[in-house]
Amino acid sequence: MVAPIGTDVVKVGASPKRITVLGATGSIGASTVDLLKRYPERFAVEAVTANRDVKTLAKVATDVGAKRAVVADPSAYRELQAALAGTGIASSAGAEALLDAASRPVDLVVAAIVGAAGLAPTMAAIEAGSDIALANKECLVCAGTMFMQAVARKDVRLLPVDSEHNAIFQALGAGGADAVEKIILTASGGPFRDWPVDRLSEATPDQATHHPKWSMGKKISVDSSTLLNKGFELIEAKHLFDLAADQIEVLVHPQSIVHGLVVYRDGSVISQMSVTDMRVPLAFCLWWPERRNAPRKQLDLAALGTLTFESPDPVKFPGLQLARRALEAGGWATNVLNAANEVAVGAFLMGAIAYPDIVALSDRVLTTAGTKNFPSEMGSLEEALVLDGEGRRMAREALDGFGDIVQHKETI
Repeated sequence: MVAPIGTDVVKVGASPKRITVLGATGSIGASTVDLLKRYPERFAVEAVTANRDVKTLAKVATDVGAKRAVVADPSAYRELQAALAGTGIASSAGAEALLDAASRPVDLVVAAIVGAAGLAPTMAAIEAGSDIALANKECLVCAGTMFMQAVARKDVRLLPVDSEHNAIFQALGAGGADAVEKIILTASGGPFRDWPVDRLSEATPDQATHHPKWSMGKKISVDSSTLLNKGFELIEAKHLFDLAADQIEVLVHPQSIVHGLVVYRDGSVISQMSVTDMRVPLAFCLWWPERRNAPRKQLDLAALGTLTFESPDPVKFPGLQLARRALEAGGWATNVLNAANEVAVGAFLMGAIAYPDIVALSDRVLTTAGTKNFPSEMGSLEEALVLDGEGRRMAREALDGFGDIVQHKETI
């Protein structure tokens, strides 16, 4: 379980906090960089990384005064080197360079690489003894037990960045873990909350990536629309807070103001509320254990007027129950589900399968994987990555049964 607020608190001193940002060019990375630029005297940036967006990475590295910039795609190295010429910022590329950047000793690593690709670098940061601001839920979905064991073994602090888990983390400060009856994660309901089920087959990638409340990348926006993202957050919460699956509930909350609630055994319900701005939970993690000013709009409840909640529609959002099914089956199932979903979302964004096929394909792969003799939990990073690869292989094979056959599907 993540350390509760107030445990082993060390006041932030005059020395700048040393930071590395893994995935600095994505939506979470951009919000992190915005905060780092605003408070240069309080943060010293060791490294920033990206997959292959060299132009943005070079600007980010220069803006925050990073010592090193790393691009995961080796073919983009010369471009990065040229973009940083004369800046004094070191550049490198490739998987090993990414792991090296994550392993450099710092106070806090912001783990914001999207998907299973973020697992190995985040594990490297843990092994190096750095505290982690975790924005990559796939680390816990793909290898939750192993990941949390590593956190405990290295005695690092794990701070959740996802707005829902950050809300729970804060609300848990009102009582001990043994006083918790359940937690509630909220979901906006996404762009299709008011659509009839029979219309979902018409949903386009543009519509699925147009989130009504949050500005996010394409993949997570699609996951939010299917509620599989909330299913993955449910799995993440199980590991973060050491709860049973039946202690975690989900409510649809279209206004996205209440991000999470903790129900205590005495009947008290503690929630965390804020405007929809990822800089709020990021500032909490960057400054923790202190609280500092963060650039954001002030929450005005009177102007808002109404907060509404509803139960998720299981027919419209079958992905949520699919995630619960995977959680009950064990670590192999959550790993495979994530892999299958990444392939399915990629195929949908390419226009190769229909929107309802995202969950249907993931369901088929999870069912097929259940007939194989996979280990219940991942014993090592290597096992987790091998299983992820197997899940992707099965998903690519399953694509032939959905819509148009995808050309070059091995690239998805």
